[in-house]
Amino acid sequence: MRYETPDTDLFQHNRRRFVREMMPGTVAIFNSNDQMPRSGDQYFPFRQNTGLFWLSGIDQEESMLFLFPGCPKEKHEEVLFIKRTNEHIAVWEGHKLTKEEARQISGIEKVYFLDEGPVVMRELINLSSGIYLNFNEHDKFITPVESRDQRYAKEIRSDYPGHPIHRAQPLLKKLQTIKNQWEIATIQKAIDLTGTAFHRVMKFIRPGVWEYEVEAEITHEFIRNRASGHAYSPIIATGKNGCVLHYIDNNQQCQEGDLLLMDFGAEYANYAADLTRTIPVNGRFSPRQKAVYNSVLKVLVEARALLVPGNLLEEYNKEVARMMESELLDLGLISKTDIQNQDPNWPAYKKYFMHGTSHHLGLDVHDLGNRYDPFQAGMVFTCEPGIYIPEEGFGIRLENDILVTDQGPLDLFSQIPIEADEIESIMNA
Repeated sequence: MRYETPDTDLFQHNRRRFVREMMPGTVAIFNSNDQMPRSGDQYFPFRQNTGLFWLSGIDQEESMLFLFPGCPKEKHEEVLFIKRTNEHIAVWEGHKLTKEEARQISGIEKVYFLDEGPVVMRELINLSSGIYLNFNEHDKFITPVESRDQRYAKEIRSDYPGHPIHRAQPLLKKLQTIKNQWEIATIQKAIDLTGTAFHRVMKFIRPGVWEYEVEAEITHEFIRNRASGHAYSPIIATGKNGCVLHYIDNNQQCQEGDLLLMDFGAEYANYAADLTRTIPVNGRFSPRQKAVYNSVLKVLVEARALLVPGNLLEEYNKEVARMMESELLDLGLISKTDIQNQDPNWPAYKKYFMHGTSHHLGLDVHDLGNRYDPFQAGMVFTCEPGIYIPEEGFGIRLENDILVTDQGPLDLFSQIPIEADEIESIMNA
């Protein structure tokens, strides 16, 4: 870990919240993520399971967490199991957590090595009346790759057929969407690093540079400031590439007169930032580019104001659609006739703005959340309208991260330039 370890109070606070939601007499079990094979004898960089990290702060492979409120076995209401190291591992892989280090990070007193665990785990499960297991329940993600939690669930169902199985994800979705003071501070740290990188590339970009060179500048700024790296694959899209929503090839040269759409964010202590800016390669927007840019910015400002407690995502998206429809009419991209004759399932505005406006942000860039729950204070959302015009050779998207509060939306990117005139001024200074 190159980041500064978050305060232990964060993880203790999270565990207290989680166990209050559990059914009496049950135990909740969380596994670390797998080390994902790459090829030959290599693995992809390890990324911890967000549920385990949120509850413990342990950022190491082959870890397990048991939570058993009211456990009759003394001092076993919270139990952590970690990998035992040896001389071979120390030489080839480096330092692994000691029991004392795991206690300091997590605030959990009872720590075992995994090879000490089977007897303890079996006793705790048999003392329980049911088991919470953690699965990835993101409703837009389907993968053929079986997770460590899924394999473990098969073992549990085979070894303990009489125990009811409960889902941990609904509890995590309820709790993780509401960020506490420690989490907001960490997200702000990731955002600040992202802003620093944006300032760097504004001074770097000019006709002739390549998209991958811009990506390299961003990566340099992240790593030198102790970020883990990118929170997601960065989009560095010049010209028509900006109309491809998930463009990640980043292998084209930036040309005179092009716009460059950049969607990137730092990951710090496993928390994500998510920024999008679209800037002129030569430092000056054309009149048409600036008109479209200002329309996107207007929608962002108006949409941001709707990120308030009590609002619903579905109603929010409908209102943003009306804003965008108005802007596209003013820009001459759609007509009133287009609107009158539109397919209700694919309105006219979707030709130029085809994606949603906001998603939850936190330990994942598309964080846990229930799209049907009302907005609440403590939630963090992106706000990212865009207009994509392939026939004119450019797309424009702008994105900030917004904290929902009882006093109104708080833009966590408020110090990072977004006005077209300010961007031009910085690029030409």
